[in-house]
Order: sequence, then C-alpha cells, then structure tokens
Amino acid sequence: MPLSSDSKVKRKSLVREYAEAIFIALLLALFIREFVVQAFKIPSGSMIPTLLVGDHILVNKFIYGIKMPVTGQVVVPVKEPARNDIIVFKYPLNPSQDFIKRVIGLPGDTIEIINKKLYINGKPLANDHGVSLDNRIMTEGPRDNFGPVTVPPHSLFVMGDNRDNSADSRFWRFVDYKNIKGKAFILYWSWDSEDFSVRWNRIGHLLE
Repeated sequence: MPLSSDSKVKRKSLVREYAEAIFIALLLALFIREFVVQAFKIPSGSMIPTLLVGDHILVNKFIYGIKMPVTGQVVVPVKEPARNDIIVFKYPLNPSQDFIKRVIGLPGDTIEIINKKLYINGKPLANDHGVSLDNRIMTEGPRDNFGPVTVPPHSLFVMGDNRDNSADSRFWRFVDYKNIKGKAFILYWSWDSEDFSVRWNRIGHLLE
C-alpha cells in the first residue's frame, strides 16, 4: 500500500530526529575527547612498574587549563603541572606521536643524574617512583649520568619510571607546556597479551 502524505511526513520526521540525535552524540563525544577526558593504551614498558604494556588509562584534559585545539595555547588556566604528575604529551621530536612520562623537573629546577641517582636542585628527589632494572652503570650516553641542566620557563623535564629503558628528557630534553595533553589519573582496563588474560587487580587503580 502506498504511503499517505501524513505517513511520509512522520517517516521524515523520525529519520531527522535520529540523524539529529546521532549528530549531537558525535559532537558531544568529540568535545569530551578534545577537552575533558581521553583514553590511551600503554604500548611500551617505559613506565614499569607503574604502568604495564596493555594497560588502558584515562587522561584528564582540562586539569592544566582549557586549550585551543590546534595551537595548544591555554585560554582558561586551571592549575600548573606538579612534580610526579604522570602526563601525556606530544613527543617533541614527532608531534604526531603521544608519549607518557612522569614530571620530574619544573621550570627553574636544576636536574642532575650521577650514577643513576637523581638530584633536583642539588638534593635527591623525594618520593622517587623510578626503578632501575639494570645494575650496570653506563659511562657513555645520558642514561645513568646526566646534566646538570636547568629547566627553561613553560617547560618540564620528564622521565619514565623504568629508568633504564625510557626515551625521555635525558635524550631529547624538555616538554613545552603547549604540548601537554593532560594528566593520567585512572587505569580502567588492563590486558596481558602474553598470558592472554585480563589483569583484574589493576582495573580501577588510581595513578600516583
């Protein structure tokens, strides 16, 4: 039976309602991802033991201020990054990649590493989350002996918790504030690909 004009109008209205609902949902999802919270998967072991390969985390994207999407310029300040924050940022040598490390040095801090021991402004770092899984002291390269260097304004010195296996500020220096994407705050899923199993004891863990 051919549709009546009233039926056609109702059908068009229903299609339009669904289309509008989907469009609004997509806009909301994009807004949340850009300005509020974003999910990331950990692909490497540079943050062991805090983060393992296969961990999935959520990152608070507004804690350091609301930023312009393209330039990264802060338009609504909230708070400054703090020492020991775990942050996600654009990799300075390739901004298309996202890295995750821990904040070690703040603007004006002097950073020095002597035989794996980390010093901030001449004093050992308090509450250091870093671990060393290799007992050897490397005399070449910046891994075990580095600096001293002073962190410039609007920049951070970052390191992986797995100090012997992390490409971090020791190798490519500083993270500009404008390249910070946000602070990691919770682990919401963890998959062990080697054992093909879920790490249930890690889910819901708040990151420190």
